[in-house]
Amino acid sequence: MANHNHGHVQEHDGSGQAIFWVGLLVGLLIGGLASAVATLLLAPQSGKRTRAKIRRQSAEWREQAADTMDDAVAQARIKARQVTHDVSDKAEELKRAG
Repeated sequence: MANHNHGHVQEHDGSGQAIFWVGLLVGLLIGGLASAVATLLLAPQSGKRTRAKIRRQSAEWREQAADTMDDAVAQARIKARQVTHDVSDKAEELKRAG
């Protein structure tokens, strides 16, 4: 088959890398939460104390997870705007080139 890129070097916009890091953060967060819950449930203390500790800890984890996701979404939006701007610039450049 013929190569149709006409000698142009393909540029990577980095959006795949951003998605990778968001996925990694979410995976680490979920793994950490699962590990902490297992530790709390297996700890030698009364059920009442364990439930209270889980309630307190889960509230903290929910807040941390929400903050992490907010940060990830903000980074993804910034990257999307950058990619959109870059594509727009490239389209304008190609239009001027004819």
